[in-house]
This record gives sequence, structure tokens and C-alpha cells, in this order.
Amino acid sequence: MLPIFFVILLTVADQLSKLAVVQYLKPLGRVEIIKGFFSLTYVENRGAAFGALQGAKWFFVLLTLAVLVFETIYYIKIRKEKNSFLTKCALVLVAAGALGNCIDRLLRGFVVDMLDFRIFTYDWPVFNVADICVVVGVFLAAFCVLKDEKDKK
Repeated sequence: MLPIFFVILLTVADQLSKLAVVQYLKPLGRVEIIKGFFSLTYVENRGAAFGALQGAKWFFVLLTLAVLVFETIYYIKIRKEKNSFLTKCALVLVAAGALGNCIDRLLRGFVVDMLDFRIFTYDWPVFNVADICVVVGVFLAAFCVLKDEKDKK
């Protein structure tokens, strides 16, 4: 039950941040927080990462459902393993992020992005809380896979 609680908690945090952005930031478009480095910028992303596959809403909805089914089955499989805490955390993060962006696609037809960093001279793509969950979850999962492979040798 605890993993479900955290998936819901992270998804609600994502959706509340997007609700605030739509209500308060959309009319402004952009608010610079740290000059030349960080802004809150209202973006409607109709694709995936970096705006790829624009307009493929139903593809992403189906992909999200497939990911959630796979993660649920895998979580059940490893739930009693002692050394799987980080893997479980990775699954929770990816599930919450996928669910948060899927809700946007279903309710709005696009994903709301708002976190806008400019790192050195690179204009990083605008992202949101759900994206952070997915990226951190995927890196954590990769770390777990690499660690497991090292432990097997």
C-alpha cells in the first residue's frame, strides 16, 4: 500500500503544480526567477521528451498504460526481495511521472511544462515535476541494473 500512496502523492504534487501554472503563469507566459538561469515558462507540450512525436496523444496514453501494467507485475514479483528498495523506488517514480503526464494528455490534450533552465548557453527544454520523476526513476533503475550485474560477477 505504501508504494501506491507515494505514486498518488507524487502525481497529486505534479497535478497541483500544473494547475497553479495554468491558473497563474499561463496569462503571464514567463516569469524570470534567477536572471539568465531559471524561469517559470508556460509551455503546452503535445509530444514527448523535447517535443518529439507531436500529436501522438493516444500512443502515449497506451504506452503509459503498458508501462503501468509492466511495473505493477514487476513490483509484485520483487515485493518480498530484501535488496530491492532502490528498484521499488525507481518503479514508483516512473509510475508517478508517467501517470502525471498521462492525466494531462487525457484532460488537456497536452502536457503542461514550466521549469525552464538555461545552463551556460544551452537552452534546456522546459519540463515539469512528472518529468523529474520519470528521469530520476529511469536513472535509478539503470543504477540498480548495473549494480545487480556487478554483484552477479
